[in-house]
Amino acid sequence: MEDRQFRNAMGKFATGVNVIATEVDGEAYGMTANAFMSVSLDPKLIVISIGDKAKMLERIRESGKFSVNVLSCEQQEESMRFAGQKQFEDKFEFGELAGVPVVEDAVCQLSCEVYNEHTEGDHVLFIGKVNDLTLTDGEPLIFNCGKYRELKELELEEVR
Repeated sequence: MEDRQFRNAMGKFATGVNVIATEVDGEAYGMTANAFMSVSLDPKLIVISIGDKAKMLERIRESGKFSVNVLSCEQQEESMRFAGQKQFEDKFEFGELAGVPVVEDAVCQLSCEVYNEHTEGDHVLFIGKVNDLTLTDGEPLIFNCGKYRELKELELEEVR
């Protein structure tokens, strides 16, 4: 199969939109990603997937910590900024949670330390131990078939 066909197939799976952030030598960095999931409750572990050519890969290895910021449906601009889809004149101002940079107003912020890493194909999977988190009311930003979307609650039809 062709790479484009595989990417299109993977795009059929709707995901949340996250910004992965870390800090190296006092400078905070962010990257938009959708490859994220929970792994374990005890200990509290998550996994993120970073391409082997991404600058973020060595930054996370160097810092040993990162945050996962689940963006709200009102944060498409933040997603585009950290995906390099849109250029901005101003420097992004991160917040902080447990010593890790975070995106303010995200519906969820997870502060993690690298627990383990695995190389699989052209990506590195970082297992993160969650040290702290914040939750905010709001709806998440969704990405599906190459487009940003919002969640819509479906009304259940009565079963007869």
